[in-house]
Amino acid sequence: MKQIVFISGKGGTGKSTLVASLGHLVHNKMLADCDVDAPNLHLLLDGTELYQADYSGGKKASIDLDVCMSCGRCREVCRFNAISPAYLVSSMACEGCAACTVVCPVDAIALSDAKTGQTFVHETALGRFAHARLAIGADGSGKLVTQVRRNLSDFQQNEDYVLIDGSPGIGCSVISSITGTDAVVAVAEPTPSGRHDLDRVLSTADHFKVPAYVCINKFDLNPAVSEQIESDCQARNIAVIGKIPFEPLVVDALQNGLTPVQAKIRTVIEPMENLWQNLTVLLASQSR
Repeated sequence: MKQIVFISGKGGTGKSTLVASLGHLVHNKMLADCDVDAPNLHLLLDGTELYQADYSGGKKASIDLDVCMSCGRCREVCRFNAISPAYLVSSMACEGCAACTVVCPVDAIALSDAKTGQTFVHETALGRFAHARLAIGADGSGKLVTQVRRNLSDFQQNEDYVLIDGSPGIGCSVISSITGTDAVVAVAEPTPSGRHDLDRVLSTADHFKVPAYVCINKFDLNPAVSEQIESDCQARNIAVIGKIPFEPLVVDALQNGLTPVQAKIRTVIEPMENLWQNLTVLLASQSR
């Protein structure tokens, strides 16, 4: 089973729209949304819940006030100022480092699992779909992404492909999204910042030895920068596998909860079909 992750240097480049659209064009596949900080692929997918579980990405301290002798040692060693003068622990500030448990002379402090998110698997008309939601203010997005991918594997039914909607940027969640995949498709917009961001995500993929390809979305809004991006890719020996034009009807479709494929917008469907055809050819050449 080939795993392809779609990433971008910034949010709003259209990668989620592209993944949802390919969900209609690609057969025998699974889907995943690994943007756990701000997931939105589920907005374009209807389905029934197969699995749901709370996720604990770390530990939080708690103080038993009946045992605590108010010596202040825990407050002295806490680098995050998570313990109040009344010896109450702020769950938002506590990082679960356990320093307080080490210095407490009466063992009044314990660490326990803290709920930091939820994971889901849905059965949809487009295939099985795994996603998650990180709790507000919680960290550990990279670990949660790993859990999303693990959940997807648990529900595998001999599909040929996994289409992963990754996070924007180059942080932990992106690294967890691309590690061990068969290909990265970086979606970029033809702007100076989009060109710069693309360079960073391609460097990230290269660092982790994942083959990368490029899709330029709304390429016709700035043909000059699009040409610069293509030149950059040629210098890196990276294929530009898709160029999708700007189409105002896409916005109208998304506002109605429809992908461009469902809305039958041929001006973008054909470039998406070409992108997938180019990608499958390159994936096949990787296997040889």
